[in-house]
Amino acid sequence: MRALVALVLAVALGGTVHAQQRVTVAAASDLAYCLEEMNTEFRRQHPEIEVVVSAGSSGMFFNQIRQGAPFDLYLSADIDFPRRLVAEGDAIDGSLTLYALGRIVLWTNRADLPLDAGIEVLRSPLIRYIALANPEHAPYGKAGKAALEHKKVWDEVKAKVVFGQNILQTMQFVDTGNADIGVTALSLAMAPAMQERGRYVLLPDAWHPPLEQALVLTRYGSTNPAAQTYLRFLQSVPARKIFEKYGFVVPVRQQ
Repeated sequence: MRALVALVLAVALGGTVHAQQRVTVAAASDLAYCLEEMNTEFRRQHPEIEVVVSAGSSGMFFNQIRQGAPFDLYLSADIDFPRRLVAEGDAIDGSLTLYALGRIVLWTNRADLPLDAGIEVLRSPLIRYIALANPEHAPYGKAGKAALEHKKVWDEVKAKVVFGQNILQTMQFVDTGNADIGVTALSLAMAPAMQERGRYVLLPDAWHPPLEQALVLTRYGSTNPAAQTYLRFLQSVPARKIFEKYGFVVPVRQQ
């Protein structure tokens, strides 16, 4: 639990003047482990730039940025949110980039649950609680609910569902025993620490709408050269390899 909580890094939201060589990033919580490794590589290349990450729900960050929260970059688990920021003038049009396609899994740390049964395991009487990110504002929760509806299990198990504010909190519910199994992000399940703590089964992409994940430079970040440097890094080959390491499908960029 402490390892998970430590990944959620708070961002001080005061002031309107950029600190020198500092980038503030609002990131979907499925990126928590991935960005930890990503930023280690970025610091190796750019030791003069500090990156401060806040991980949480894409929908909640969308609302905060619209209200003027001082984030330089926004990495969303749903491309619709950054598109809307661009349309409303809160982000820079030319910076909008599809950086990855996310995937969902069932994850548990209970050895007695038959994951080989796939989604049918959710019908097991051994399961009391199923963790799911809130589909009202968390893209992975929306995708997870869609997958359960597609396989006709949602109505049967919805009374067992406990909602996390984001996909990282959803993972925490399972990790701490407050839920028996969770519908979570492959990127979290593939983190070395979580592979040691539990096991997962992948849910087919065809069961839910695509998790198109996009980043954008905000209006606030448009005057910060360090933010633009970080954006270019996220589009680089080393960054692509890290995204792929955590299970993301990375689209080929058009030249």
